[in-house]
Amino acid sequence: MAERKVKLWYDPEGDFLEVIFDQRPGYFRETTNDQVMEKVDEEGNVLGFSVLKVSALKKEPLEVAL
Repeated sequence: MAERKVKLWYDPEGDFLEVIFDQRPGYFRETTNDQVMEKVDEEGNVLGFSVLKVSALKKEPLEVAL
């Protein structure tokens, strides 16, 4: 089985977290939560996601379907 890597990137100045599961071309689209965008390929397969205002998650967890 091939090893899979996850890319995590946090920008403290922008309070932004990005998590990428697959390094293929794709684009970000909205989810049901304004804080979360999902990265998908042309077929709609989820490649990763981004979260805005990460510091606001101190009080309760964020839950969204991808």
